[in-house]
Amino acid sequence: MALTPSAHLDTFARDHLPPVEQWPRLLPLASGPDRPDHDHDRLNCAVELLDRTVERFGPDRPVFRTATTGARAYASDGGTLWTYGDLRDRVDRIAYVLTYALGVVPGNRVLLRGPTTPWLAACWLAVLKAGGVAVTVLAQHRAEELATMCAIARVGHALCDARSLADLVAARVPGLRITPYGGDGADDLLRLAADGPARRYPAVETAADDVALIAFTSGTTGRPKGCAHFHRDVLAVADTFSREVLRPEPGDLFAGSPPLGFTFGLGGLLIFPMRAGASALLLEQARPAQLLAAVTAHRVTVLFTAPTAYRVMLDALAGTEPYDISSLRRCVSAGENLPAATWHAWRERTGLRIINGIGATELLHIFISAADEAVRPGTTGLPVPGWQARVVDASGAPVPDGEPGLLAVRGPVGCRYLSDPRQREYVRDGWNLTGDTYVREPDGYFRYVARADDMIISAGYNIPGPEVEDALLAHPDVTEAAVIGHPDELRGQVVAAYVVLRPGAARDERTADALRRFVRSRLVPYKCPRAIVFLDALPRTPTGKLQRFRLRAADTYRGTP
Repeated sequence: MALTPSAHLDTFARDHLPPVEQWPRLLPLASGPDRPDHDHDRLNCAVELLDRTVERFGPDRPVFRTATTGARAYASDGGTLWTYGDLRDRVDRIAYVLTYALGVVPGNRVLLRGPTTPWLAACWLAVLKAGGVAVTVLAQHRAEELATMCAIARVGHALCDARSLADLVAARVPGLRITPYGGDGADDLLRLAADGPARRYPAVETAADDVALIAFTSGTTGRPKGCAHFHRDVLAVADTFSREVLRPEPGDLFAGSPPLGFTFGLGGLLIFPMRAGASALLLEQARPAQLLAAVTAHRVTVLFTAPTAYRVMLDALAGTEPYDISSLRRCVSAGENLPAATWHAWRERTGLRIINGIGATELLHIFISAADEAVRPGTTGLPVPGWQARVVDASGAPVPDGEPGLLAVRGPVGCRYLSDPRQREYVRDGWNLTGDTYVREPDGYFRYVARADDMIISAGYNIPGPEVEDALLAHPDVTEAAVIGHPDELRGQVVAAYVVLRPGAARDERTADALRRFVRSRLVPYKCPRAIVFLDALPRTPTGKLQRFRLRAADTYRGTP
């Protein structure tokens, strides 16, 4: 398919898309009187999410709320409230700073880093209004990870929460201009924005197929993959899963645990509520007890989190704390498989049917799901309207219903890796292969079986085992390392590392703790092994290939998850 003329002056993102013949087949979305036409050549998704919502509902509707931290702090909430009008004013001011003070030109990649706050959301929208490409990462990412992502996306600018500067500075990215926000320096973004013009920013008229964001994921090799998504893609996920399955209402208040650096959180806490004219409670800390307290105090109606959190919240609801979650009407689960037992327990305790779903960073958000009476516990659901799915064998041929195979999907959004040969692995014959093993039941429902590779899924986080192995092998006492996922009732899986030490190194808990600290200094903390087992040698084939299946089968796991 031919791309339309770009508004980007910096054409790096479009220049590094895979060849069109390697794209999946994209399915058009239906248009109508109450549905936007996604085929317009010119489209800026920040304008659609913000300015068009102000036009429909007025500037005084709430958009973002915040709350004090701590599980019990919400009763005396010291949070803030932003209206859509407030947000538009702040976004426009930041966009002026980007364009005229920082020299950002359309197409420049701008890294966004910080806890989940309204200011991070405002920065994301401002980058898109100014025609930039948003590269949102986690506040927890370490210097090495940040340096790699900046190199892949050729990032030249960064807007960073003043509390999250250290690792970004330590990454020593050549040519990167870092602008902090929320600090007290003269160069702070918010100070520059406050001194800027108080008038509407004329948003760049980007092409619908201009790259709007680059989201990073990791494959089994451990090297991050940059997933490029267009302006029209951002609206497409809102107008498929959110519109057709979640069905939010303007009066809804969203909350959840995934940060804005994950596309699960970006959709659930920014794109979906704003597309519906609703609001979101943005929590910097969103552990299960804090989520329950936030629902109680703020009367949250739509909740996004992982199955692990639902299991922990069930235990908390059985305790002595008087949580009131009667305001909830929608609960969404993704990030890992939702066990039927968890679904039934939540339904029995709360009366609510959890909306299960599977999504992927490559496809931006959820593409198989079901809600209300259509839910079948133990299955993921049906293809979301606008999407198609099937189960195929290694050659790409469909397998009969009831037989396991590789999940293949296609829809209005597709995988486009930035200059990465793994594009050919993810996209075959016009379909996206997600790396999951599934069964399609005779009634059309899709049931999850397992991951088809060595990815560890723990509490909703994707953890590539080889990436953790590389971190361990950088320690001077480690000569070999193998990392696998060990089954865990609470988290689905936990990271277990099997390590061979250099001669003379102590094989004890002190060494294990030192290795954990070492990994945490290099990777996001959730990737750190919860258990470390010392072995004399790792199981290998005669040709030297590691046999992870033997580690999974062996009864050598120990340690406290």
